[in-house]
Amino acid sequence: MASGFFALLDDIAALMDDVAVMSKVAAKKTAGILGDDLAVNAEKASGFISDRELPVLWAITKGSFLNKLIILPFAFLLSAFIPVAVTIILVLGGLYLAYEGAEKIYEFLAGHKHESNELLDEDITIEELQKLEKGRIKSAIFTDFILSVEIVIIALGTVTDQPITTQIMVVTVIAIIATVGVYGIVALIVRMDEFGLKLINLNEQDNSFSDKAGRLLVNALPWVIKFLAVVGTLALLSVAGGVFAHNIEFLHHLIEDIPLPAMLKEFLLGLVIGLLTLPIIGLFKKIFGKKKKEH
Repeated sequence: MASGFFALLDDIAALMDDVAVMSKVAAKKTAGILGDDLAVNAEKASGFISDRELPVLWAITKGSFLNKLIILPFAFLLSAFIPVAVTIILVLGGLYLAYEGAEKIYEFLAGHKHESNELLDEDITIEELQKLEKGRIKSAIFTDFILSVEIVIIALGTVTDQPITTQIMVVTVIAIIATVGVYGIVALIVRMDEFGLKLINLNEQDNSFSDKAGRLLVNALPWVIKFLAVVGTLALLSVAGGVFAHNIEFLHHLIEDIPLPAMLKEFLLGLVIGLLTLPIIGLFKKIFGKKKKEH
């Protein structure tokens, strides 16, 4: 009886060790998307009145958890009964990531600018503010859903050869880390300016150390968000290229002998495919845009 109990404990310990190792591998594979997720949500959660930033971020975080609860069961069912579907979704997600990354680079080079997300209008009413907040929250949760699908599928793709129990534990761990980690860091980022203002008002001295540190934090916030956006874009293309290289045999052999570092080859592959998707998706957007106007 005792030997059976200790054997069970040994099996559990071995399973947890496998889960820890596989989770580390999966975390590396999904790091690129997590970087983009962080950049996107830092941008969407900023620009609100100071007292509303954390409530808005909490609403987005709850939506992110709900997204994971919806996505995870479907992902595990596909892995258990239609494993080839995981690869298909992975490649389709890679196309989306490549397109998104290439689109951001194209917009930057072409000088296109998105509409400002600033909500601090002196004449805005409470009702208008609530409507804008709801719109931004809904948009952020939808974006999170798309990125969450890709995070879950990529994490699942690293453990498809493992027992379903290991798959469930590893992917669930990654999903939790993705949500808690990303939105925890976003909370720190969007409150940088507020913390900086508190440092500036810490004492009545002019140009004190706390004043300098506070001004640094206030001025650094927009640059931090821009930096994360750049890193996130590069990471998107690199992750997309890795998806193609590891799941499409033709592309794997095509870039295998190119004398460049693997990460650079994957980035360039993602960029090329992303640029190829731009005119195709642009055409679809024009067609559906015309149909919407007609209706």
